[in-house]
Amino acid sequence: MRIKEFQEMMRKIYFERDKKRGLERTYIWLVEEIGELGRAIISGNREDIEGEVADVFAWLASLCNLLDIDLEKASIKKYPGVCPKCRNSPCTCP
Repeated sequence: MRIKEFQEMMRKIYFERDKKRGLERTYIWLVEEIGELGRAIISGNREDIEGEVADVFAWLASLCNLLDIDLEKASIKKYPGVCPKCRNSPCTCP
């Protein structure tokens, strides 16, 4: 599954709920999930980390849906296979 397909799946499942919740509250949910990811990383529990990574990705896709941003396209535009600063792969930034 490509990122675009995942984002569309999130749109089909959650867009109406996300739209009712609104942009600000959806962003807050994303930030809360990032906090949960941090706690999972500190705990070292691999299963919890994987679950929280998936949650962060899903909430980011939902936020992008509300903003009408194609997550895959925006990501590739900024990171086209090279570092956006030094333009090298691997990065050679100091």
